Amino acid sequence: MSTWVRQVHRWLSIAFTVTVIANFVARGLGEPPLWLVYSPLVPLFLLLFSGLYMFMLPYAARWRSGRRASMRA
Repeated sequence: MSTWVRQVHRWLSIAFTVTVIANFVARGLGEPPLWLVYSPLVPLFLLLFSGLYMFMLPYAARWRSGRRASMRA
């Protein structure tokens, strides 16, 4: 599952970058539509959750291994 989350996180970062670039281009051409202005928020929130998951993986692994070690004693 960790590999899958990392791959999704990478693709979400590409989607986020593309939507931000599209926003800058649209602003350069005039007032962009609201759907384009708010479009980076979707991948941004998904990046938040996948990033938090990956951030917590080492702590969860350490917690699980410590718990197993204390159960063996």
